[in-house]
Amino acid sequence: MIENSSLWVVSDVDGTLMDHSYDFTPAKETIKLLQELSIPVILCTSKTAAEVKVIRKELNLTDPYIVENGAAIYGESLKKVNGEIILGEKYVKLEKILNCISNEINYDLIPLNNISDKEATVLTGLKGNSLKLMRDRHWSMPFLNPPESKEEEINICCRRLNVEIFRGNRMSHMLSVNSNKGKAINALKTYSNNSNIKIIGLGDSPNDLPLLLNSDYKIVIPSPNGPNLKLLEKLNGYKFTLASDPNGYGWKSEINKLINQLILSKQ
Repeated sequence: MIENSSLWVVSDVDGTLMDHSYDFTPAKETIKLLQELSIPVILCTSKTAAEVKVIRKELNLTDPYIVENGAAIYGESLKKVNGEIILGEKYVKLEKILNCISNEINYDLIPLNNISDKEATVLTGLKGNSLKLMRDRHWSMPFLNPPESKEEEINICCRRLNVEIFRGNRMSHMLSVNSNKGKAINALKTYSNNSNIKIIGLGDSPNDLPLLLNSDYKIVIPSPNGPNLKLLEKLNGYKFTLASDPNGYGWKSEINKLINQLILSKQ
C-alpha cells in the first residue's frame, strides 16, 4: 500500500499515539478511518520490533514500521528487501561506544538493558513479558538520561565516534549517524519509489525532531502537563501544529482535521 498512497501518517508511539499507561483507545477509530481511505499508518518509535509486533496486532496494522528510533524498518510488504531495511549499528558495537564515552567524561552512562526489572518498571511502566520485549534490542542503545551539564562533553565524543544521541522524555538513545527517524522515513520513501508522498508526522519529544523535520505536516502532541518545551524550541522557525489535547486524544483530533481538509472535503 505504501507504493500507491500519496499520503502517509508516520507516528511516534509513546506519549503520542498513546499515553504512558499504554492506552490506544482514543486513536483506534481514526486508525480505522485511515485504513478505509487506504492511508498507511507507519509507526515510528524507539520501541523494539518485538514490542511493535504486539501493538500492530492490537491495532490491526499491516503497514511497514520503523523501530529503535529509526535504526531499522520492518514489514511483511517489504518483499524486495526480505522484510527489513537496517540503517543502524549493532547493539554490541554501540555498547562499546557508550562505555568509551563514559570513560572519557568520567560519568557512567547506564544502558536501559543493564538496570533491574524493578528499576525498568518504575521508569517505563512495563512489567513481565513486556519488559522482555523491550530488552530485545538490536540496533540502538537507550540509556538513562545524563545530567544536562554533561551533554556538551557527550556531544563532542559523539562527533568523533560517528554516533548521535537523542534525548527523550524518559531516556536518551544512541544511534549510528546513519540512522534516525527522519533517515528511516526517507529510506522508506526511496524503497516505495513514489516521489509524490506527503507525510503527516506526529511526535511529542526531542527525539521526534528528525521525524517532524522530514514531514510535510508537523504535529506536536502535548502531554497532560503541556508540550515538551525543548521540542518546541528546536522547531522554532518551522511551521507546525500543536495539538490542543494530550496523547491519543490530540492525535485523533489533529488527524481527523487534516483528513477532512485534505481528502474528505474534496470528495
